[in-house]
Amino acid sequence: MDIEQSNEPRMSGRGDGGALVRVERRRNWSDEEKLAILKETTVPGVVISAVARRHGIGTGQLYTWRKQLLRGAMAGFVPVELASSSPSAKAGNQGGLRFADDAA
Repeated sequence: MDIEQSNEPRMSGRGDGGALVRVERRRNWSDEEKLAILKETTVPGVVISAVARRHGIGTGQLYTWRKQLLRGAMAGFVPVELASSSPSAKAGNQGGLRFADDAA
């Protein structure tokens, strides 16, 4: 057979021997941007694919973000602010457990 088998990468079918290279970059969306785009999808009568097209993303990406948002909401995590403990709160524990080495 006249077909050469090689591990070398093949060039494109262009006559000049050059290869077309398509440069893509991965976009990083902030949480605020994702939330704003997702809010657009909640408007009654909106077409999800139109929202996705307007922002240059696929509909699958929107559904993934929506799933992640719902998963986070279902987890039930809520930001908590801890208050500083005051000495009167510690002293108010009169009904606590007593141990054998405690002075009664």
